[in-house]
Amino acid sequence: MAGETKPDAANDSRRARVFISYKRNSDPDEKIALRIHEALSVRHDVFIDQSMLVGTRWAEQIETELRRSDFLITFLSSHSVLSEMVQGEIETAHRLAKEQSGRPAILPVRLAYREPFNYPLSAYLNPINWAFWSGSEDTDRLIEEINRAVGGKELSIGERCKENLVQDCPTVVFPQPLPVAQPLQLGTPEGTIDPQSEFYIRRKSDDIALQAIRHQGVTIVIKGPRQMGKSSLLIRTIAAAVEEGKRVAFLDFQLVDKTTLSDASAFFRQFCCWLTDELGLEDRVDEFWNSPLGNSQRCSRYLSRYILKAIDAPLLLAMDEVDSVLATDFYSDFFGMLRSWHNNRASPSLAAWKQVDLALVTSTEPYQLINNLHQSPFNVGEVLELADFEFEQVSDLNSRHQVPFDSKELDKMMTLLAGHPYLVRRALYLVASQRLSVSELFARATDDRGPFGDHLRYHLFRLNDQQELIDGLSQVIRSNSCQNEQIVFRLRGAGLVRRDGRKVVPRCPLYADYFREHLHV
Repeated sequence: MAGETKPDAANDSRRARVFISYKRNSDPDEKIALRIHEALSVRHDVFIDQSMLVGTRWAEQIETELRRSDFLITFLSSHSVLSEMVQGEIETAHRLAKEQSGRPAILPVRLAYREPFNYPLSAYLNPINWAFWSGSEDTDRLIEEINRAVGGKELSIGERCKENLVQDCPTVVFPQPLPVAQPLQLGTPEGTIDPQSEFYIRRKSDDIALQAIRHQGVTIVIKGPRQMGKSSLLIRTIAAAVEEGKRVAFLDFQLVDKTTLSDASAFFRQFCCWLTDELGLEDRVDEFWNSPLGNSQRCSRYLSRYILKAIDAPLLLAMDEVDSVLATDFYSDFFGMLRSWHNNRASPSLAAWKQVDLALVTSTEPYQLINNLHQSPFNVGEVLELADFEFEQVSDLNSRHQVPFDSKELDKMMTLLAGHPYLVRRALYLVASQRLSVSELFARATDDRGPFGDHLRYHLFRLNDQQELIDGLSQVIRSNSCQNEQIVFRLRGAGLVRRDGRKVVPRCPLYADYFREHLHV
């Protein structure tokens, strides 16, 4: 990875440890992964998940194997780039490399895949050289190239060669929607949905956000659990801001490493550098940082006295996963700073702040964890809380997919998935594209390799080494309650539970059935 030290496996006396990440039951992914595993195992210790039973110990072993590996080889096809588990393994390797001086180094291999990586994969993989495989005739060459890379060499496709292989993609300041797949003209359900897609369900929150962003000096808060459509709404908001002539800086806080989150000065400084880079400006952070002021004051002065003057246009700060900052010791300073920017717009002497719009996306209820509500940016402006689809919206989507479910089957799906936007779209996609029958979908719903298996295993993987979350979720499944409110916030933010009056319940019966079995509740 850029700026990190690649493990030195050139010494023949040392066997490198290699982790192979791929999408199972997918062609050519699995076939190529097994072939590379066979070839590398002659000289190196290679891990590939082929026979492990899924459960909390499975998730622990995946984490353990990644932590002890020198390299992560990840196979990226049109199928695997949409896999939550593949993405989860890349995210974990990226995090571990930050903690372990570059180990494991990520070695991406494109399997006849020429599209630009979509966000967030682009943030992890774009700076890295990769290899390209176009067909079976490339397999022997790929084996040789990976052997060289494990021996300390770079993969062949670097910055100068990428333009010839990757299809053109316009440069933008925010993540692009996923490309549309074409079986029966259906859009794939994974990732951010293109707001222009016929399968995008427009909600009341869309109208509120789009109306608000057309004004100047606004704050928009988008709240909701994981995979609720928050990023899709943010994309629509950003596009509307661009149409209004506003500059946009998109900042995803899940990409901030733990070291930076442990140091207030480093965090605020990086925030300013990050903002500068997103806007393509000259970095003048050092000039503003050499002052006796506090971090929030330095940051505010940098924005008002340099950034706003340099761009000479209204600015939208679109910030995703901002609740990542809640785990720090300085979260009240950062969120208090954002609240002060919101408040400054009301002062005639601080008119420049009317040029700044804030769009904050969060998966939790941050105001519950901020003692002074007057220092919170989450309870001002337009606060939009996204909810799971209602039956009418699911029925509408069913019609848009050419009615693959009859009325009784639709009721059964609604009961199983409780309107979960991603799972509903996945179910409709799989049946409408004739990849599964309705009966097969219901029969295999909780299978690890079934229609929702990748999604369910990803959640199980994320619960690994989080015993308090496992205990909290188990309690919710057993008794529809959880005494620890912070655990409820975290489980709700992860999209695993929801509130039902005074009760806390699994977000949908599918989750209850799957985690009851795998957490041995």
